[in-house]
Amino acid sequence: MRHFNKHLINFLFLFVSSAVIFAQQTLPKNIDQFIENGRTDWQIPGMAVGVVKDGKVVYAQGFGEKQLGSDEKVDANTVFSIASVSKNITAAALAILVDRGTITWDDQITHHIPWFQMKDAYVTQQITLRDALTHQTGLGRILGNRLQFMTQSSRDEVLQRVRYMDLEKPFRSSYVYNNVMYSLAGQIIEYTDGRTWDDFLQQELFQPLEMTRTTTTLAALQKQENIAYPHQEIEGKVVPINRRNWDNAGPAGGVNSTVNDLNQWMLMQLGTSGSLANKTIISAKQMNEIHKPQVITPSNNALNPQASYGLGWNILDYQGKRVWTHGGATDGFNTFMYLMPELELGIIVVTNTFNNFGSAVAYHLMDHYIGTSTRDWHQHYLTNYKNRYKQVQQLRDEVHNARNINTQPTLNTTSYTGNYLSDAYGKIEVKMKDKQLTIRLWNDSDMEGILEHWHYDTFRIVWKNKALREEFMQFHLDKDGKIDALNIEFVLRPMLLQVGAYPSNYTHTERFTKEK
Repeated sequence: MRHFNKHLINFLFLFVSSAVIFAQQTLPKNIDQFIENGRTDWQIPGMAVGVVKDGKVVYAQGFGEKQLGSDEKVDANTVFSIASVSKNITAAALAILVDRGTITWDDQITHHIPWFQMKDAYVTQQITLRDALTHQTGLGRILGNRLQFMTQSSRDEVLQRVRYMDLEKPFRSSYVYNNVMYSLAGQIIEYTDGRTWDDFLQQELFQPLEMTRTTTTLAALQKQENIAYPHQEIEGKVVPINRRNWDNAGPAGGVNSTVNDLNQWMLMQLGTSGSLANKTIISAKQMNEIHKPQVITPSNNALNPQASYGLGWNILDYQGKRVWTHGGATDGFNTFMYLMPELELGIIVVTNTFNNFGSAVAYHLMDHYIGTSTRDWHQHYLTNYKNRYKQVQQLRDEVHNARNINTQPTLNTTSYTGNYLSDAYGKIEVKMKDKQLTIRLWNDSDMEGILEHWHYDTFRIVWKNKALREEFMQFHLDKDGKIDALNIEFVLRPMLLQVGAYPSNYTHTERFTKEK
């Protein structure tokens, strides 16, 4: 009897163990329905999800439509803009040059781009490629992730303006997220290799990895079929918005791709990192440098006891496992990439409107493969979002309630017209158009807005491109009572863009002096 019980116990142990292992190698039950339910609740027009596990693609599926009302279904080959997920692709491209001995991570920027300057001479001489890639320069968001900076200018022209910009934090004192520094890192490729960042990525990464539908420019994207279109919630309704040209910030956020292609990208990160199908793209040594913690990052999330940044990757600990992740947000697109190297698990979620559901999908899948599927991540993120929406809407209402509507501008409307200049931010024009006071930045038709009088000499810019929403500005008078300058309060990060660009606790006010 004892002999029988011993064999029975062993059998049951092996059966249960095998069942757990099997569960961890297969997708969660009803995963399609989980994603579709969430997509509907979050009002996401279209999305796609990819999963790789143990060196294989186990999931690649589209949901919803490419554009509201089009009835054109999203599939695994539909192209989405992946925004800042592009950063780890830029870091990987640079790793190829490190492998070849062309550059090192600790090269000073001026060694390769002699004309580059920061406002501080010491920082100019000391700043390295690693500083740029780990957000340790102290230079903040400049214009954030809504307003593309100097949209008609080249990458080099944008970098020329950095010499006029104040640091947000002391150099190398802390992590300060910055997109322009990734454009700078991308230009290192052109200055050392001779090929543009765009051509280098195509030839050295996308082609070897068979990422055949991945592009880096608006022109290339527009030549493709089966592409997703951007959407945004504006005044309580999700609507299509215009696509803008982000080419001059390409290394920071300009890649367009599909979940089929991005599954290949994740497979290259995992397993024998840097290789795919027995083909080495990047050495394991440099992939380790990319994936290891380089700088501590701020985190108030109890789920992740450790938060740091590598080279283009956020690095977290979750349930005792290491996680490499990066999100991306640009005009009407949100992307979520999560990798768990110890489980050889990679998850990519691409969507065509702003949301947090992508993280819910990722944690749902990670919990499943860890074997701790206990929390309803969809409801967790949705409840937090709804509560946040109410809080931010209340703060916006307070801004509106503080408006003094019983005031007039100091001068007549035409007195405010003219050109205004800033060394860092270039020229803007204020003029009368159709009997309304208007503003135009950088001679860009997409950066035009109506100046709506708010109170006193403060105006609200109502941008022609509705996706940019509204921002505040003030005119200033000199001692003779004439317009001397104007200030624009650029919103670098809204508290919740679905509510509006403001309220915000992260802004930058730039002064523009009136041209005499």
